[in-house]
Amino acid sequence: MITYLVNRDGGAPSVLRDAGTGVVWFVVGLLLIWALPDAGITWWGADTGATAASLLVMGLGCAASTVRRIAVPAGLLVGTAALVAGPVLGGRTEIGTVLVFTDLLYCAVVFPPRRTARAVAVAAGGVATVLGVAALLVAGTRTGTYAVLNLTLVVGLPLVWGLEVRRFRDLAAVERERAVAVERTAVRERDAAVAAERARMARDLHDVVAGRLSAIALQSEAALQPGADPALVRRVLGTVRSSGVAALGEMRTMIGLLRDGDTADPPGAPARLSEVDALLDEARAAGLSPVLRDGRGAAPLPAPVDLAGYRIVQESLTNAAKHAPGSDVTVRLALTPDVDGRVAHQAPGPVPPGSVVCHSTSRLLVEVRNGPGRRPAAGPGLHGGTGLDGLRERARAVGGTLHAGRDDDGWLVRADLPLGPDIPAEVER
Repeated sequence: MITYLVNRDGGAPSVLRDAGTGVVWFVVGLLLIWALPDAGITWWGADTGATAASLLVMGLGCAASTVRRIAVPAGLLVGTAALVAGPVLGGRTEIGTVLVFTDLLYCAVVFPPRRTARAVAVAAGGVATVLGVAALLVAGTRTGTYAVLNLTLVVGLPLVWGLEVRRFRDLAAVERERAVAVERTAVRERDAAVAAERARMARDLHDVVAGRLSAIALQSEAALQPGADPALVRRVLGTVRSSGVAALGEMRTMIGLLRDGDTADPPGAPARLSEVDALLDEARAAGLSPVLRDGRGAAPLPAPVDLAGYRIVQESLTNAAKHAPGSDVTVRLALTPDVDGRVAHQAPGPVPPGSVVCHSTSRLLVEVRNGPGRRPAAGPGLHGGTGLDGLRERARAVGGTLHAGRDDDGWLVRADLPLGPDIPAEVER
């Protein structure tokens, strides 16, 4: 018990701590001699109480506690020698000597390597069995039974207790390693999901930039035709400049998103929020009841924001179909006004008359709210998306934020995406 209390924190072996444990055992032995002078075991001769030899033997056993975790076999051998020396030297063994031996035996099956502990348990159990059988054969049934009970208390109890403590410690170590492995796996999966989403975004933006550069090439060719109308040339150059500025911004975004590796998505035109009706049709086919509230108007959005909004709606519908089958879903798209009450949108060509340049106070709001499911969740949703980690990464890549969590008895995904600086914006009248 003393050893269990001293080492319950599982700290590293300490000679000073173990020496202190030996001192405690010696003090306990002295107190037992003072309180119960007849409790010692007299092997031969008259019972005269504690002798100098029995105290010396008890002190030797307590000194072995100093190495009971550092050199376990040596400590157990010294304790065993003290237990055997009692009847040989003075014919008396003190209770303190027996107690410190049980402590050393307990330590010998808890702290050393597994093979050493197993060897100690087998050897101690074998010796105790032989002694018990010998006592029954030589001393008779009555005395032999007492001997077997004493061997059970002195040898069997420390062995069983120590083996159980070691088993629970080994199980705890295995569980800790398993928890660390699960955490590392989760981190790797999350990083892979984020990397895949960033690569997907970069590929989409590559297609958008390529389209803008193609338009620039065609428009500039028209402006270079001999005899072109100066007004037409001016309009074309304005459109070329607007497309070039937009392409540069999208190129910077794409460069920031590029990562090594590739995704398994099929090639095709990048998706836009203008195609959100197709997502709603898929949601209806999966059993959802979606409703769209689109407050964006007809003005086009910056390509990175448009792509991010589409993917957020797509993944949110996927999660609703997966975790709340048959639920009512509301998809809300809106442009939030800036501090002057204006609503920003991007339009090709030069800034039209009556427009202003709106900064990052104009944002696209994307909300997908679903109620409770009408049937148990089972099976995959519409797509095998990358989950909320991918959505947060996509929103962060365009300078926005995304929050997801419970909303009454349903679930709400809300993304706030800035439209970017220097975006032409019409004034609502």
